[in-house]
Amino acid sequence: MNVQVVGCSHHNAPIEFRERLAMDSDRTSVALDQWQKVLPETEVVVLSTCNRLEVYSAAEDTQAPGRPEVAEFLARFQGLDPVEVGRQLYSHAGEEAIRHLFTVTCSLDSMVLGEAQILSQVKQAYQLAASCRSAGPVTHGAFQAALRVARRVASETAIHQRRVSIPSVAVADFAKQIFERFDDKETLIIGAGEMAEETLRYLQDEGARRITVVNRSFERASELAQRWQGRALPWEQLDQALTAADLVISTTGAGEPIVTLEQFEQIEGSRGGRVLFVLDLAVPRDFDPAIDDRSDVYLYSVDDLTEACQRNRARRDKELPAAMKIIEQEASRFMADLHHRATGPVIERLRRGWQGPKEEELQRLLNKLPELDDRARDEIGRSFDRLVNKLLHPPLELLRDESRHGVPHVLLDALSRLFRLKD
Repeated sequence: MNVQVVGCSHHNAPIEFRERLAMDSDRTSVALDQWQKVLPETEVVVLSTCNRLEVYSAAEDTQAPGRPEVAEFLARFQGLDPVEVGRQLYSHAGEEAIRHLFTVTCSLDSMVLGEAQILSQVKQAYQLAASCRSAGPVTHGAFQAALRVARRVASETAIHQRRVSIPSVAVADFAKQIFERFDDKETLIIGAGEMAEETLRYLQDEGARRITVVNRSFERASELAQRWQGRALPWEQLDQALTAADLVISTTGAGEPIVTLEQFEQIEGSRGGRVLFVLDLAVPRDFDPAIDDRSDVYLYSVDDLTEACQRNRARRDKELPAAMKIIEQEASRFMADLHHRATGPVIERLRRGWQGPKEEELQRLLNKLPELDDRARDEIGRSFDRLVNKLLHPPLELLRDESRHGVPHVLLDALSRLFRLKD
């Protein structure tokens, strides 16, 4: 049984290249369908995310497609230069491929170590392959094992408990210290870039529902608000939005503060002394630092969050050896099971092939000795069984030893020819 993974990720390929290879679910379905036409005996799962595109494959009686074949297919499918594609791809085979799958699924190969999104992406990639009938018993076992390993790493280590991105720390380590719940809070997003959207994702996971977006471009504010079921306000109504807000995330690219101390003092009375939590993620800062002197204002900058990120990263990195140990254990176990399954049919045919002649010779001997009682007959039968087991022991022991490292097809073929085994 051959297992391979060929692909590229943020580790070795620039985003411009990854964007050209990326596939949505519809495009992936078409690719899987074409794979089956080209290699009908090969199991294939395609994992496509913003940070990676990987083709996992397995084949029982033939070699799984390697880097040249995958590069050629991807280049033809996406209309790219095969040489350029081939230069950007890496490949892993056998246990190394399984170890890579487990590492990816456990989010130990992600740009942000420990991020949770990759687990659902791996699950969706397998489910899509299963629905397209391009997955099979080996990929099924591998991906189910990967999900199980991810659960082990999550429960037995603290990797996923240590937030290390600015938006995740902003919500988990700062906002949750001020607010017990978010569903009843007015959340104001100032700016409409990637940082604002990523922070919104974490806030909605915590229950935030009442969301207002203000941006200099009202069109961009409207687009972001629509994606997150919020509302957009024009830039001229920023003071009004600040008056109503409980929590503010500011991520503009302004060259100077958009909220000065004097501006804030003008709306402060209208807030009625309510607590205001501000995450100023902009550089330069959007809020005048002097605003933080107010007793009812909690103002945090990127520097505050970066410090927390670094502390979390140091604590999380201490958990890496334990997580990698789990992956090593599970990868070895999976490969041992896979190799054992590969030898199972040969062992069964070997035993079955010797059972017939043994029974024939035993019956011939007993027919010549009709005077034997049942006890003697049983003893002779057991002697024949012991003899067959001793004769089978060397080839079976060889198969068991080799199965720990992967049984070469040449050995299985040689045993089949030597003992004339038939399916």
